[in-house]
Amino acid sequence: MAFRKENAYSARMDNYDWTQHFRQSWEKAVVAYQAGNREPTGYPATIGCSAQEMYDFAEDSDELSFDTALLITAVRRDYFLVVQRGQPSPLVIPASEFPPKEAELAGFKWLPRIILKARCKLRGELPAELMYCCGGDRAFLKKVNIHPADFLRYVWAAHDDDQKIVGYVVAQASRL
Repeated sequence: MAFRKENAYSARMDNYDWTQHFRQSWEKAVVAYQAGNREPTGYPATIGCSAQEMYDFAEDSDELSFDTALLITAVRRDYFLVVQRGQPSPLVIPASEFPPKEAELAGFKWLPRIILKARCKLRGELPAELMYCCGGDRAFLKKVNIHPADFLRYVWAAHDDDQKIVGYVVAQASRL
C-alpha cells in the first residue's frame, strides 16, 4: 500500500540551463558527501532529482558517473514534465512492497524488483531507503547490457507491459 509524501517534490524550473544547475548540485553533493555529510535532507534537490536521490548519487559517485546521473535525471525530468505535467505524485511506495532481490522473471533475478524501482523512479515514488541505479541495479543492468537511463526510458515506453520489458532485456542480453 502506498503512503502520502510529507515533502513536495522540488520543481525548480530552469529549463534552458537545467543541466548546468544539475551539474552544480551534483558537484556540491559529492563534495558534501566526501566531507562527511550523511544527512540527505541537506543535499540540493533539482527537477528530476530529490535531495535523497542527490545524496544517493553522491554516495555512489565512485561507481556512478555524473553522466549516468544526468541521463537518469533527464528521463525522470522528462516524465515529470510530460506525463505528470509538472505535478509530483503525492505517493511513496513502501520498500516492503518491492519484490525481493531474489525474485525472478523470465529467468532473470532482480528483474521484477528493478521494473518496480524504475516505475517508481519515473513517478517520483521511491522510498528514501531505495535508490534506482543502486549497486544491485547496476550489476543487473551491466549483466544484461542496458544503460540505466535506457532501461528507464524503455519501462516508460512499455507502460505496464512487463512482457515488453522482458523481451527488451532478453534481446539486449543476447547481444553480449
